[in-house]
Amino acid sequence: MHNGVDSGLFGQTAHSPSFFELARRMGDHGRQLVDFCIPCNPYFPTPEMFDELAGNLEMMLKFYPSDADTITRQLARVLGLNPATVAMANGSTELITWMDHLWVHESVAIPIPTFGRWTDQPMETGKRVDMFPLREVDFFQLSVDEYVRFIRSRGSRVAVLCNPNNPDGGYLPRREVVRFMDELSDLDLVVIDESFIDFVEAEPAPSVASDAAIRPNVVVLKSLGKNFGLHGIRFGYLVANPGLARKMRGTLPKWNLNSLAESIVFMLGAHGAEYRESLRLLARDRYGMGMQLARVPELSVYSSQANFLLVKLGPGVDGTALRDHLISRHQVFIRECGNKLGMSNQFVRLVVRPQQDVARLMEGLDDYLQPRWDDELARRRDAQSA
Repeated sequence: MHNGVDSGLFGQTAHSPSFFELARRMGDHGRQLVDFCIPCNPYFPTPEMFDELAGNLEMMLKFYPSDADTITRQLARVLGLNPATVAMANGSTELITWMDHLWVHESVAIPIPTFGRWTDQPMETGKRVDMFPLREVDFFQLSVDEYVRFIRSRGSRVAVLCNPNNPDGGYLPRREVVRFMDELSDLDLVVIDESFIDFVEAEPAPSVASDAAIRPNVVVLKSLGKNFGLHGIRFGYLVANPGLARKMRGTLPKWNLNSLAESIVFMLGAHGAEYRESLRLLARDRYGMGMQLARVPELSVYSSQANFLLVKLGPGVDGTALRDHLISRHQVFIRECGNKLGMSNQFVRLVVRPQQDVARLMEGLDDYLQPRWDDELARRRDAQSA
């Protein structure tokens, strides 16, 4: 432990420690922690929405929520979906867990690097996980044709595709995802994880949820916490044909959603304009933050359609040391990717945040890298004078 940061926290899991746990361990410094690690929408809910929630806090905590079907019907109404095609859960990871138990019987294919639960969950239940490596030389871009050939060669019975992908933010056009689903119509299940799809601006209607609803073996996964900046509530949903959606709803507990989730879902219909504005602001910040990072010689910034940026560090720059320096000296929390399958600690993932937070990140990066620049300049001077 140094300066209130216990580095051991980062070795206990394939994921980052929670913001709460890290802040508690840091004591007074924890109150100033800026989170560039957990992908979250910083512009939603609005302060007015939080005020409304705060005013109803006692009622939300004291009384039972409605059952999951009631909350799901309201969510479907707001999103313009057929409620028969929707199942809502206590976070997208709950759905990943139950998909594994219900539909992954033998093997699952998944490109790596990606969200860790897609590899960890089936391995924990003894399934064969066929990992398709995305190549750095290709900027981690996924080729549908190569992935389909891999799935066929391995005999995988379930296939997962995350779009945009985490941690690189790579995006496949909608037509390519539809082609992927059509190519694999004989599999037990095809999962399209669209947890970050709302942040895409490459095309106007990127989701394939409506296509999944009329296919026999496709599930589209959505994460409300990431979109709405509310990870603490734990709510997500899937879209599939009525038979698959009904099976998932029948598996989940009747009261698996809490009153805070219910309150948010019933508020959404009146705040669509604010949500759309939050996405516009985030896209603006993604561009500006990417430009600032790209100006730093030791950083290579990957193109992203999500609410985070993957950054490769220059030779000799250690991501673990950088992460610990930023936390302890600048109270900035980043995601170092050394424990992600298919990555190394030369990569860090940085969540898109407003400019005042980015200024603090840039100050911390400059503080860490400046001695390296000074040493390099001194070496060059020595070489010239020799």
